[in-house]
Amino acid sequence: MIRFDYARPTAVAEALQAGAGTHTAYLAGGTNLVDLMKENVARPLQVVDINRLPLNRIEELDGGGLRLGALVTNNDTAYDSRVQERYPLLASAILAGASPQLRNAATNGGNLNQRTRCYYFYDVDTPCNKRNPGEGCGAIGGVNRIHAILGTSEQCIATHPSDMCVALAALDAQVQVSGSAGDRTIPFADYHRLPGDEPSRDNTLQPGELVTAIDLPEDSFATNYTYLKLRDRLSYAFALVSAAVAMRLGDDGRIAECRVALGGVAHKPWRQPEAERLLIGEQPGESVFQAVADAVLRGAIGRGKNDFKIELARRVVVRALGQAAARTPQSQTDKRIA
Repeated sequence: MIRFDYARPTAVAEALQAGAGTHTAYLAGGTNLVDLMKENVARPLQVVDINRLPLNRIEELDGGGLRLGALVTNNDTAYDSRVQERYPLLASAILAGASPQLRNAATNGGNLNQRTRCYYFYDVDTPCNKRNPGEGCGAIGGVNRIHAILGTSEQCIATHPSDMCVALAALDAQVQVSGSAGDRTIPFADYHRLPGDEPSRDNTLQPGELVTAIDLPEDSFATNYTYLKLRDRLSYAFALVSAAVAMRLGDDGRIAECRVALGGVAHKPWRQPEAERLLIGEQPGESVFQAVADAVLRGAIGRGKNDFKIELARRVVVRALGQAAARTPQSQTDKRIA
């Protein structure tokens, strides 16, 4: 770990001023950043501790919806009665995402901005375009069992590790951001990036910008939903493949609306609106679920050791759609698949 300057502002404006320079990092829960600094993956010259900022509340929005402060912990979010009642998909995804100890420290804003858990990204002795642009991607042709099958490039095949973000993608959340140019709102679908030719950029934040809140829309999908996560072990582990499904059935039992977001398969939570539209007006059933799974996975590419993820993801989509339609969401305490 290198030497760095440290600031602890008490107002958003002060934090933005302190974070305006290059090689600056914002510190919230620190459950990812501190690890990266210890491993010399992240080497900020200025660390801005934002824990004294007034961003630790969950508030009602005019016209419905909730605003989740960026500094509210994952646990406080998951166990908030309003989130559990109106956005159980989000609560379920958070509880699937980490150990209680981590959830008690990790923040909502930090969860959005956590870095990949790619082996090569964390090992400074191996090539990684995300860590050092131009070095190459060690995972392509290397050990890539946990890596992406969708939206990849020849520069990077890393995955985004968040569970919370998969649910937020399905809920069409919005990210509130402050920066030197003022405040702006980023639709969740536009927040994270695919690697393309710039895999070192995980999201669309501008330098020095700070996430202040996440807005949940009034549309909550509190009845027909599920968060299904498959991993190597049932205790704390990152997803091999996960799926968040938010569904609404009409009075005739047909699907009126449905959103499907995948985790563990791409550089960002993965949605295919064209595939989701195949469900509209259909009776829930295996055949239409299979067609949607095929459409979601169209273009998927395995790199050898992660080839199995393509079929696994297809089965996860079908199973998750079935759970949501039947109102039998996956339990995050009894983790046997429903």
